[in-house]
Amino acid sequence: MTPAEQSQKAAEICRLAPVVPVIVVEDLAHAAPLARALVAGGLPALEVTLRTPVALDAIRAMSQVEGGVVGAGTLLTPADVKAAKAAGATFGVSPGATDRILDACAEHDLPLLPGAATASEIMALLEKGFTVQKFFPAEQAGGAAYLKSIGSPIPQVSFCPTGGISLKNARDYLGLKNILCVGGSWVAPKEAMAKGDWATITALAAEARGLRG
Repeated sequence: MTPAEQSQKAAEICRLAPVVPVIVVEDLAHAAPLARALVAGGLPALEVTLRTPVALDAIRAMSQVEGGVVGAGTLLTPADVKAAKAAGATFGVSPGATDRILDACAEHDLPLLPGAATASEIMALLEKGFTVQKFFPAEQAGGAAYLKSIGSPIPQVSFCPTGGISLKNARDYLGLKNILCVGGSWVAPKEAMAKGDWATITALAAEARGLRG
């Protein structure tokens, strides 16, 4: 899968909803009901971060939920890419981008949303053919103002910013021409998951869905 093909697929996924939930699953029993709650609220694209021992099993469980498009986040090594693909991930997200990660995603046909935080990193990925990128850590790296500025000299690249984004500032990003969607964890709070309060998560997802018509 070429970088251009990966970016085309990533753009399709990013356009499914204004928010991609960034999910940390610590209890495997939460995986399927969480996915159902988020999909019911209108957020079908789900990024499961590889930060817990059950993350890969969570991807397997969530990929069985009708209407969900499940990806793996925090891809750091080629082994992560291979494992994520085997678990059923349909896309990948990395905090940064290395040649080894890019090569692994090409080898395993896993569409990647590669991370970048500076003009040089964005340009380097663009040179390789990646026109859809993750901007991370968004708030700490300059926020919506930075992305608005970068859109003038590098209009070819569209972004999914992640990091420090909440309901309060999501619209600042979504109002920009070069933003396809944002990534955020606020739609799947740990407290609600611990209580099995899936109705609250569905409500938060619906509210997030309404950020862009």
